[in-house]
Amino acid sequence: MKNEIKLILLDLDFTLLNSQRKITPRTLESLKKCQKKGILIGFSTSRGNSNIAEQLKLVEPEVVISSAGGCIYYKNELLHTSIFTLEETKKLFEATYSIFGEGVEVTCDTLDDIFWNRKENKSEQYSPWAKFDDFKNFNQRAMKICIQTTDGEKVKQVAEQISDCDYLPFSDIPWYKLSCKNATKENAIQFLSDYLKISTENMVAFGDDFSDMGMLKMCGIGVAMGNAIPQVKEIADEITESCDEDGIAVWIEKKLL
Repeated sequence: MKNEIKLILLDLDFTLLNSQRKITPRTLESLKKCQKKGILIGFSTSRGNSNIAEQLKLVEPEVVISSAGGCIYYKNELLHTSIFTLEETKKLFEATYSIFGEGVEVTCDTLDDIFWNRKENKSEQYSPWAKFDDFKNFNQRAMKICIQTTDGEKVKQVAEQISDCDYLPFSDIPWYKLSCKNATKENAIQFLSDYLKISTENMVAFGDDFSDMGMLKMCGIGVAMGNAIPQVKEIADEITESCDEDGIAVWIEKKLL
């Protein structure tokens, strides 16, 4: 391999996690072997910190990029955050209800928690433990706000209420996420590259969705999962097996072990 890999960056849903939202024993073993060889393991996910506790305990990654770049951790130390102000958070919620109506479903990741304006029948796969809040008098700063919709034009109208807001759809669920413009996986990776003195050429990234595209293009090797959307496969350097076929382990065993 032309690049000496020093850091492996992993998206979670439908990448490290299979369609049952589990990490398989084979994939976990491959990651642990890499750690024993001195290769750092990193999560790079749109999920908030409170939504990855199980995976953190299992893998024990040295690097964590959460909230799609909003939080950056190294060995459990919080290095950097990109977060909306209280005023910006309030404006985004007000605009969401005004544009989508009172019945819209919304979630919000803060630094420590996840909130949902739905009291019952919360998704067992996403955040069954999310705390309830109707976001009418929310008094915490948002890391990320998600709106259940496929109407990108309306989401754009919400995002335009403040100057520092970006938005992206999820390909697997009918939701959009709103986050600070500088809260991207790419910016987080550059921050870590500078902090750890590891060139992005010495990183490999795995992903499947829109928010992974910049990450895959930025790293020395970008690997698309077999189940990735076509846009991700088009820009990837390599394509491995799907998340249900131990795609990460297959690539690691072949290239690093």
